[in-house]
Parts: sequence; structure tokens; C-alpha cells
Amino acid sequence: MTKVAIIGSGFIGRAWAITFARAGFEVALADQAAGAPEAALSYIEGVLPDLASHDLLMGSSPEAVRARLSMAASYAAAMDGAVHVQENAPEDLAIKVALYAELDRLAPRDAVLASSTSAILPSLFSEQLEGRHRVCVCHPINPPYLIPAVEVVPAPWTDATTMVRAADLMRAAGQSPIVMKKELDGFVMNRMQGALLEEAFRLVADGYASVEDIDVGLREGLALRWSFMGPFETIDLNAPDGVADYVARYQQIYERISPSQWRRVDWAGEVLGTVLADCRARRPQESLPARQMWRDRRLMALAAHKRAADKDIGR
Repeated sequence: MTKVAIIGSGFIGRAWAITFARAGFEVALADQAAGAPEAALSYIEGVLPDLASHDLLMGSSPEAVRARLSMAASYAAAMDGAVHVQENAPEDLAIKVALYAELDRLAPRDAVLASSTSAILPSLFSEQLEGRHRVCVCHPINPPYLIPAVEVVPAPWTDATTMVRAADLMRAAGQSPIVMKKELDGFVMNRMQGALLEEAFRLVADGYASVEDIDVGLREGLALRWSFMGPFETIDLNAPDGVADYVARYQQIYERISPSQWRRVDWAGEVLGTVLADCRARRPQESLPARQMWRDRRLMALAAHKRAADKDIGR
């Protein structure tokens, strides 16, 4: 059985553990924080029945998935025999640098070392490593067991075989890898999400729309198409003769809009008061944990629907 080591078993680590275990991998969790692996396994045991009820365990039972998960007493024990190491340490460069020196020393020589970082370039924590050729980023959208996209990002010295192995393992785990050709601050998903958030904050700050109106525009508008096709396919299908026709018809609109989008609004400035007031009017602070559970159940239902639609209608 293919073994994956989870280094850091918090919010992201436990989600990765579900992702790999339901795909049939042996998964070992290790964490320097006392009690963290136990807490992760307790959380996983609680969510597996919901996933099973939506047929999101890839044909396995909750009991079978749980049986593939174990706690390791040390990083070395977790990585013993592993072909892939998924690191989930805090977003702190100093922590990453020290940790990767340890992982590179302890992991099997042929194991891929992958970081879940959403913001740190892999070159910044791998440059000094003897095994820097086997380091990459595998950055998920959380939780990966419900959202399959994962960014696979190389450092300048990452071997092509490392990228192939990481992407192939993600596919085997049911994920959809975005295989980047080179590293870039923000990777792909945060850059696209950032462009939307910049415009959202600007529209609210300048008094054009409310927070809820912006959310409606995405939730009841653009996101409906984007939930099963991306922006390029969207425009390819939104003009009679495809993407070139769309560009000919509509580029002038975006060209006209673009200069007004160059000005940044400070998210933590005056606009934050408006955003916070609107958000809390709809979702009081104490309701957030329950709303997060609601979000995950909606994601389960959407994932189940997309799987069924893929079979019935086609991708």
C-alpha cells in the first residue's frame, strides 16, 4: 500500500489525511504539538459518516478509511517508507526552513517533499537543501476532500520527475492538479481570487454596492457557471464563434474598465467597518462555527452533484 506522511495534523493536515486515506493510501500523521494527531483523528471520525452519506469516500466505508490512518510518534516514524510527505506547518518562513532541513535529512531519499503553503515560494525554504530537487508545493483549497483543485508549484531546481510524481499522486487521490511551469508569488488560485477580492473591496469602499450585493453577484451569478467550467471556457461558449469572437466583441468593455481597477483600497482601512458590519448583521460572530459546518455540508452536496452530473451529462 502506498504510504503518505502528514507532517502537521491541524486544520489542513487532517483534511489531507482524509483525502489520501479514502483513496486507499496508508497515512501516518505526526505533529510536534501534543495531542494534535489524536484531535485530528477524532475530527476525521466525526466527518467520515457525512462523507459516506454523500458517496464521497471513493467506494470505501468509514471504517476502512479510518483503518488506513495512524499516528506516528515522530516525523521519522511517519516518513518511514513514505513516497510522499505533505507538510502543513504554519505560514512562517523560518519555521519552514528549519523543518525542511529536518525532513530532507529524515525522509526516504526518493520521497517527494511537498508543502501545503499558500503564500511562501518553494525556493525560499528549499534552496540550501541537499535534496532540493524533490521539493515542491502542493497547495490545496481547504478542505481538499471536497475541493479537488491543488496547485503543484516547482522551485527553480525542482526536478521534472518530482513534478510528475506529485501531480500523478494527486490525481490518484482524486485531486485535480494545477501544474505550474514556474513559481510565482500567489501561485494561480490566490492571484485569481485576489483580483476578485480587490474589485469587491473597491466596489464597497466607493459606495457602488453592498457586501451582500457583491456576494449575490458571485453566488447567484458568475459562480454558477464557474462551478463546472473556468473563465476561458466560459467566454469560449459566450459568443457564437468562440473565444476569438468573444474577444472581438467584448475586449473593448474590459479595456475601458481596466484603468479604474488599478487603484487599491486598503482592506483594513475605513471600508473594513462597512464590510464587518454587513457580515455580522447577516452572520453574528457566534454563528460562524455552525455556518462553517453548513458550508462544508453544502460543499459535500455540490461535490456529489458534480460527480453525478459528470456521469449523466459528461465533463
